[in-house]
Amino acid sequence: MNTPKELRYSEEHEWVLVEGDKVRIGITDFAQSELGDIVFVELPEVGTEITANEPFGSVESVKTVSELYAPISGKVVEVNEQLNDNPEFVNESPYEKAWMIVVEPSDLGEVDNLLTAEQYEEMIKES
Repeated sequence: MNTPKELRYSEEHEWVLVEGDKVRIGITDFAQSELGDIVFVELPEVGTEITANEPFGSVESVKTVSELYAPISGKVVEVNEQLNDNPEFVNESPYEKAWMIVVEPSDLGEVDNLLTAEQYEEMIKES
């Protein structure tokens, strides 16, 4: 299981990468492996306000549909349009090609409430 140390993680299996005053968000390697083959990704439009711990989109696999939960609150400033035509990127490259949205956080301090890589790995071990 790949859990990059520089990222922060939510208990709902999203990852966050801080890039200056913005954050890039996607789902973890663990999440994509649990879901199986991803066939569709639904993401919000640029300009959408998202709220921490509330759904912002969904991923559909051959097994199930799972909601994506916002790890932090803020405004969506970029969406990975490539996932419309290439949902399999989520399985192939969850941290590089399959980032989902970039958000301008309303409070960058919310990132500090997320799990470190070590804490996330511990959580998934227990599940």
